[in-house]
Amino acid sequence: MTPGGGSGHGRSLALYAAAGAVATAAHYALLALLVETGTLGPAPAAVAGAALGAGVAYALNRRLAFAGTTAPHGRALPRFLATAALGAACSGACVWAGTALAGLHYLVAQVGATLLAMVLTYGVNRRWTFGATPP
Repeated sequence: MTPGGGSGHGRSLALYAAAGAVATAAHYALLALLVETGTLGPAPAAVAGAALGAGVAYALNRRLAFAGTTAPHGRALPRFLATAALGAACSGACVWAGTALAGLHYLVAQVGATLLAMVLTYGVNRRWTFGATPP
């Protein structure tokens, strides 16, 4: 299967979700470690955790979900990070809308936002980040 191809999307999406779960666990583990040991305050620790999570997500997705990519790292990594920023903005907007407009509990809104952002970023990463390199 090629990253932009038509077969194997279900398996690729499942691997993408699994990579996201591992990356999120790494993010939260580093965040908690840095805060609980008094190394950093919550805000800088969250930034450090997010950076670790993004690195883990990129490495796992390149190796697993988009294993057939021919995109060079110099092109794929900046695109992956831009896509992650898009996903974060989408997630924030969805949580805001869910809580402010629909009156949902923030965790309920976050679950919906996470699912929507995952599907959105998967499509962008499959086609643009890790898609076939133009000749």
